[in-house]
Amino acid sequence: MLLREAHIVLGVTGGIAAYKAADLASKLVQAGAQVDVIMTEAATRFVAPLTFQALTARPVHIDMFRLLEQTEMAHLSLAARADLLVVAPATANTIARLAHGLADNLLCATALATRAPLLVVPAMDADMFKHPATQENLERLRQRGAVIVGPKEGRLASGKIGPGRMAEVPEVLGAIRWVLGRSGPLAGREVVVTAGGNREPIDPVRFIGNRSSGKMGFALAQAALERGANVRLIAGPVALATPVGARRIDVETAEEMRQAVLEALPSCDVLVMAAAVADFRPRSAAAHKIKKEEGELTLVLERTPDILAEVAVWREAHGRPELVVGFAAETENLLENARAKVRRKRLDLLVANDVSQPDSGFGVDTNRVTLVDAAGNAEPWPLMTKEEVAARLWERVAAMLRG
Repeated sequence: MLLREAHIVLGVTGGIAAYKAADLASKLVQAGAQVDVIMTEAATRFVAPLTFQALTARPVHIDMFRLLEQTEMAHLSLAARADLLVVAPATANTIARLAHGLADNLLCATALATRAPLLVVPAMDADMFKHPATQENLERLRQRGAVIVGPKEGRLASGKIGPGRMAEVPEVLGAIRWVLGRSGPLAGREVVVTAGGNREPIDPVRFIGNRSSGKMGFALAQAALERGANVRLIAGPVALATPVGARRIDVETAEEMRQAVLEALPSCDVLVMAAAVADFRPRSAAAHKIKKEEGELTLVLERTPDILAEVAVWREAHGRPELVVGFAAETENLLENARAKVRRKRLDLLVANDVSQPDSGFGVDTNRVTLVDAAGNAEPWPLMTKEEVAARLWERVAAMLRG
């Protein structure tokens, strides 16, 4: 299930991190989810219910015995409609109640009545979090299938430094997407996505690189997770947060990326090579920093290994991956070059984009791509965000896997 189709019940408990729950509610609504907020009495001391009502355009629920309709008990109605119950922030007190099956407030009663997955986002003082009772309660919830997100290390409301900070909203959103998507059209599929560029060393402080930001590859990894795939993300040196649920493998050079891809092939169902892999590298890297001197510096470059060519040989011998998708960043003759690459690398699909355009390619949040299939058929797509391109591409891949 995608976030825009989901009905999420958000439980907010009494801690200073309740202000983050307001941001979470806003982001969920912006993503298209329907959000019902349940607040504990203590939570209302930190953030007013009106805040959440304004953000979600829905009533906020506090009273255990209030009827939603003439005959609808709140905890039963909310429990039945929920696709996911998120408790954020989750105090030590609420975690203990959830772990022991208490139903003495609306939030805990809803948790006991629902069949929806439970996602818990702890937030408390470090000593409370580290206490054996809290750790046992969290482990009990995990054993029942709850997903625990965080907490993080940092400065707490008490002034102490330690574990207990509520996970930041992007991480919680990623976990929500992952939980909702676990039974999606790619459920059980092993997906490998490469992202970012490479750094080929000249000396210990300099390298040859490219302008790839990794945004497209990370969007592909996130979209695959939302559709239930098991995702291995092979990432060049980019400063992007790992999508929740992905197994990230960091690499730097083209050779390191080659090794990581080849190691993944035996269990891979779908390979998406979105990385901008370096085509050349210095023939030899200096052991020490090259000093600045008068005159020119000459670098002798050599070709890097052709990863997709090796994948094609492996695939012919072993029958895996089922599908291979390539990416091509072009500045001229886009279709001619794209079709040639499809034939040469024996790809099922190729996503080609003209990176000379200011709204497409490296470093920006949008792409204007053309999808080319194994027969050379070209399908231009309109300007979309990289997240939209990723979603549309996985819809195509899922259809091909079914077919």
